Amino acid sequence: MANKVKWVTDIEKSVLINNFEKRGWTQVTESEDWNFYWMSVQTIRNVFSVDTGYRLSDEQMVNHFPNHYELTRKDLMIKNIKRYRKDMEKEGSPLAEKDENGKYLYLDFVPVTFMLPADYNLFVEEFRKSPSSTWIMKPCGKAQGKGIFLINKLSQIKKWSRDSRTSTFVAASSGKEAYVISLYIDNPLLIGGKKFDLRLYVLVTTYRPLKCYMYKLGFCRFCTVKYTPSTSELDNMFVHLTNVAIQRHGDDYNHVHGGKWTVSNLRLYLESTRGKEVTSRLFDQIHWIMVQSLKAVAPVMNNDKHCFECYGYDIIIDDKLKPWLIEVNASPSLTSSTANDRILKYNLINDTLNIVTPNGDIPDCRWNRSPPREALGNYQVLFLLLILGPMNHFFVDFDVCLGLLSCWKIHLRPSFSLLAEATRFLLIIS
Repeated sequence: MANKVKWVTDIEKSVLINNFEKRGWTQVTESEDWNFYWMSVQTIRNVFSVDTGYRLSDEQMVNHFPNHYELTRKDLMIKNIKRYRKDMEKEGSPLAEKDENGKYLYLDFVPVTFMLPADYNLFVEEFRKSPSSTWIMKPCGKAQGKGIFLINKLSQIKKWSRDSRTSTFVAASSGKEAYVISLYIDNPLLIGGKKFDLRLYVLVTTYRPLKCYMYKLGFCRFCTVKYTPSTSELDNMFVHLTNVAIQRHGDDYNHVHGGKWTVSNLRLYLESTRGKEVTSRLFDQIHWIMVQSLKAVAPVMNNDKHCFECYGYDIIIDDKLKPWLIEVNASPSLTSSTANDRILKYNLINDTLNIVTPNGDIPDCRWNRSPPREALGNYQVLFLLLILGPMNHFFVDFDVCLGLLSCWKIHLRPSFSLLAEATRFLLIIS
């Protein structure tokens, strides 16, 4: 390598630093010339702030898109998905098809959600349709389970009722914290009687055109206390929240395996208990959710050529094997709670760097962001936007996820000739 990559980070994690050092890269400070900066979400705001006037060169790369929060802030994710659904309806897209009860057939992948205090009256209207239901309150700007609580009575959120009469939104300057309130998935799939969720990783190298990659080595996070929907346990977060930051304080937390299970183990378990076909369909639906959530925010995302992003997706599966998108994290934890955790996250960063900095060379933001297959490691192509035909006149959205055309066959049922043409083109470019 003629010139070594100069790196800097404000996240002191060994899985990052060991990967940089393995490549022979040179550490510098942020005040020096650098090529690669793995930064926190707070720092990215400063880099792209209009006040700083900072301009990145073609040889500089960062690990967040400027307005990543359009997907990773809870209220904005919901807002963008709702807008995406409406846009699909206006276009007459088959994606927006609904059943006889008015539910989306293909875009019903987030629980019913409202913003508080702005949507308080709408929430009350929905609550009264099913007054025995349980709802979960989450502060929009916090992570690791902080500030989350469950409610089953309107009296428990009187504060937001008062706020809703004085403001239609929560201004940053008001000092009031915005929350989302979502219908609680009270029938989660249980293993060993315990609730769990999935943490899965998705790498996006560009939003326009959309190019994203699914990491095969995700994991399940289990609660330490057996699940019960009983109202007497609504305050017991060891029953309801899977966040390691919460569960590690439980008396039954296991420090050896950290309450985690690999996705491959989950898949084997489901194949043996529910069957291979049902399990494959479940994972196809999860990949579909990821693609549609990214497409929902693509129009509003600042697709800066210096950026990529490794998102942490949190998915819950209910007892009918329907997956639900709970939230997306811009800075998924790189802290290792177990030896297996450390290996997984080290490999995640290694494979990510192999894609965004091919051959470990100094970044060149002009590259086409389509790495060769051998560079993917444990990543698999999740979605490509392919352009077919002369003069780019014919466009087709094409899902390539763990079984190539599975999502297309399940959801869109396109004509055979179109599938054949898309497949032929995929084989040519790969």
